Amino acid sequence: MSQTASFILTEVRERVVLLRLNRPEAMNALNSALMTELMDQLEKYDADDSVGAFVLTGDARAFAAGADIKEMAESSSVELLLRGHISPFDRIKKVSKPVIAAVSGWCLGGGNELAMSCDMIVAAETARFGQPEINLGVIPGAGGTQRLTRAVGKAVAMEMVLNNRTLTAAEALGYGLVNRVVPAERCLDEALELATQIAARAPLAVRLGKEAVNRAEETHLADGIAEERQAFYFLFASEDQKEGMRAFAEKRKPNWKGR
Repeated sequence: MSQTASFILTEVRERVVLLRLNRPEAMNALNSALMTELMDQLEKYDADDSVGAFVLTGDARAFAAGADIKEMAESSSVELLLRGHISPFDRIKKVSKPVIAAVSGWCLGGGNELAMSCDMIVAAETARFGQPEINLGVIPGAGGTQRLTRAVGKAVAMEMVLNNRTLTAAEALGYGLVNRVVPAERCLDEALELATQIAARAPLAVRLGKEAVNRAEETHLADGIAEERQAFYFLFASEDQKEGMRAFAEKRKPNWKGR
């Protein structure tokens, strides 16, 4: 493992890149420098054809306990706007390859928004999810009210946003916020295994599949189905589609080319 940036530890494991938030003294609170470095690393490896998926994690105590309050406490509205305080969250949604969050411990505020910006979440039994911004006199600003409501429904999201309700890992699974819950010691390995499985699949199909599922949350059904159909037809112009169907007919493992 090598420290490629002050707040991000990066490790390449074949076709999976593991990114670890590295501010343990602050429970991985998300300051501007950390978020910029994280997005730089994601974009760097997203452009690398040898990489098929990402795993993003923190440590046993916290995935990320929120935004760095000290950094923004005295900021004005104009200052936050001009420095693009929330813009890194827009960058993560543009990453074309799947990003899987491995969450142990506290996942609060901006940390929960970061996890929800990923494509899947593997949670340790110790994970706790929340949006406690109301305690600071504000509300979530990086998609928390929107993605959380789509994941867990209006009633639960309203209680989390307005009254600082936190969800246990089991509750998060029941409401559909996370993909699976595992013992804490298995959390990272489970996320890496999931990422490895996805990274071994046809790259173009994975990319377009991710785009299509994300669009389902952002558009009307008819428009989403039209875009899905266009992506489906497009894949029949790819070498991977021919290889995948030939391999199926020949009862062998496909050799993906990503084109």
